[in-house]
Amino acid sequence: MTKPLVSVVIPAYNHERFIGAGIDSVLNQSMDDLELIIVDDGSTDNTAEVIKAYNDPRISYTWQENQDAYNTINRGMGMARGQYISILNSDDVYTTDRFEKCLQHIEQTGAEVAFSDVIPVDDEGNELTEPGFGWNLWHQKNRDYYFQHDDVYIGFLNGNYMVTTSNLFMTHEAVQKTGQFTSLRYLHDYDYIFRLMLACPGKVSYLHDQQLLYYRIHGGNTLSEAAITGREQDLEVIEKYMLASLPEECRERARTGSNRLRQLEREIIEVKAELAQLKQINPSSLGRRAIAKACRMLGKH
Repeated sequence: MTKPLVSVVIPAYNHERFIGAGIDSVLNQSMDDLELIIVDDGSTDNTAEVIKAYNDPRISYTWQENQDAYNTINRGMGMARGQYISILNSDDVYTTDRFEKCLQHIEQTGAEVAFSDVIPVDDEGNELTEPGFGWNLWHQKNRDYYFQHDDVYIGFLNGNYMVTTSNLFMTHEAVQKTGQFTSLRYLHDYDYIFRLMLACPGKVSYLHDQQLLYYRIHGGNTLSEAAITGREQDLEVIEKYMLASLPEECRERARTGSNRLRQLEREIIEVKAELAQLKQINPSSLGRRAIAKACRMLGKH
């Protein structure tokens, strides 16, 4: 078989409600030289039925026991035959001209990886355009930091303005140089973009003035342990790739300073909590006990 220009990998999991729109957004691209590889990660709803209802020779479907998103993506990328590889989460949607615009940009600039700005949408597909909406504030803050420094790597150290795995459009060579996604449940996309930047220096490009992806923000999200785990992974990713960008001889100094800053932040939180507790218990003893606490924190006797 002739190799397609673009291979699209959809890791699908329990998105019967959304995956049809995602598939349509791939099949209806303004360029049709593509293959669509769907790996179903053990869905228990009607996701498989939705996929199998399509009759298009460009689609291949594989089912597997649940193995999490990063393993599912890795399996799909291993099956890809195209010159370019794109990923689409099963609840997101491409604009119809996404591939055309990304290919044009790569051909004009020599980039090996391209990602664009995104359009946030809700469960019903309504665009979330309110500037004061929390997610928009977060994303605009990250974009502003990128524009301030005009440096892709520095921008990512500040925050993930790529937003999602669905925003990756890569040459096959870039994927080969970078390797597989790592086993980070919440931040495998964030880790991967740093590795792409290190594997393809100067070849990762942000189409900041084009919104070529509808990114699904689901309603009803609640605070959970995932919020802690995600931030813990975020801390690890930032420190790892901050150090990776430095000369080897500078890394131990930066690592030591980074660890000390984290320790000081923890101590500040502890002292503030102690002071607040003392004010409630016995205001008259605040000064003496606070000094004793501070001395203990500083290792003095």
